[in-house]
Amino acid sequence: MQTHHEHENGFGAACCGSPRHNSRRTFLKIASLGAGAALMAPLIPVPARAGSNVEALLLSCMDYRLVDDTARYMDGRGLTDNYDHVVLAGASLGALTDRKKAWGEAFWDHVAVARQLHRIKRVMVLDHRDCGAYRVFLGPDVASDPGKETAVHAAQLRALGTEIKARHPDLEVELLLMALDGSVEVIAEAA
Repeated sequence: MQTHHEHENGFGAACCGSPRHNSRRTFLKIASLGAGAALMAPLIPVPARAGSNVEALLLSCMDYRLVDDTARYMDGRGLTDNYDHVVLAGASLGALTDRKKAWGEAFWDHVAVARQLHRIKRVMVLDHRDCGAYRVFLGPDVASDPGKETAVHAAQLRALGTEIKARHPDLEVELLLMALDGSVEVIAEAA
């Protein structure tokens, strides 16, 4: 008859010191460690490779009120970690204004680099309502009426969209206008 401290082979080795028990304990420790590491993996940042393909380049305004809304919008579009981001005061207006020519040059340089490094497929231009840059460059009454404000933004967005298509006919262009609540409306390209 076997006691509970003896194994089937009858050698009488204590159960806690047996090689078989140690291998089970070791296995459980390693398995637990591996499971913990797997759960932690999403928290460890993995650097993106510079030569990878990226879906889009986003041009948006610098307004602090909409930084989080802009990221949520892009995430909602399934573009998390799949776009380059250029920020200019006024977004489309910032890229076009003659009063800050260096801004436009910087935008076009970024488009060229994004094409070269990340092979972007489209440019997304995201203006927003109640934009301070529009008031600075176009006058304080630009947002006095929602219809007028939409028309002014649409004109700038379309002008930039047309210029993007002229310089880079193979790129898609999306023209967008964000409200202060984070909702976004699509502005149709110029016909």
